[in-house]
Amino acid sequence: MNQPRFYCREALSPGAHIDLPEPVARHAVRVLRLPPGAAVVLFDGRGGEYEARIERIERDRVVAALGAWHDIERESGLAVTLIQAVQAGEKMDYTVQKAVELGVSQIVPVDSRRSVTRLAGERAARRVAHWQGVAAAACEQCGRNQVPPLAPLERLENWLARPANGALRLILAPDAEQALVDLSPAENVQLLIGAEGGLDPQEIVAARQVGFTAVKMGPRILRTETAGLAALAALQALWGDFRGRVNHV
Repeated sequence: MNQPRFYCREALSPGAHIDLPEPVARHAVRVLRLPPGAAVVLFDGRGGEYEARIERIERDRVVAALGAWHDIERESGLAVTLIQAVQAGEKMDYTVQKAVELGVSQIVPVDSRRSVTRLAGERAARRVAHWQGVAAAACEQCGRNQVPPLAPLERLENWLARPANGALRLILAPDAEQALVDLSPAENVQLLIGAEGGLDPQEIVAARQVGFTAVKMGPRILRTETAGLAALAALQALWGDFRGRVNHV
């Protein structure tokens, strides 16, 4: 875990010699200043990780030689999908980064009625691609070998029309009758978090109509960038890998 870790989209294989992707190569050489022969770990998101060494450094490319593949996973046995209303500024980057570190399985950005930031078309696609990059970088840092996917941005009401597929659906509310700790353990959770102004009352009604349960985590109102991450940490502590439940598949 002390060796630098890099994500490469192309499929990797033992014994291969590959050009590191340009952002990875730049970070390895210009930021970390790794010399030829330096040991690194590479992963392609298809499971496991590879021993590798920087073979040579040229002006416009960095070549790595791959060694053995190791069947190592650091995924949680608790599958949590975070449905996050788009946040303004760098808050969304922060939420994506920390959610990945906390073991989230998937992130679904949604446009809600109280979202401050409005994205559509090409601009929305670029932001989702950026957030996917943030997720990959978070995996490099925290040791995950599977990069959680970022779903395309869509309206919250459209997403709510999708089936639950057996997931426990949760929203947070300080005045809820049930506490998160009182729920029966689940292995598949969908967690819906609003934007800066929270969820619109009509959105809360619509969410409850499709099976979302309101739960409380104490009496305080949490900011959007705190709420999802606090809930993820609590879920991992109650039912997930904070208790040692690790998914090796």
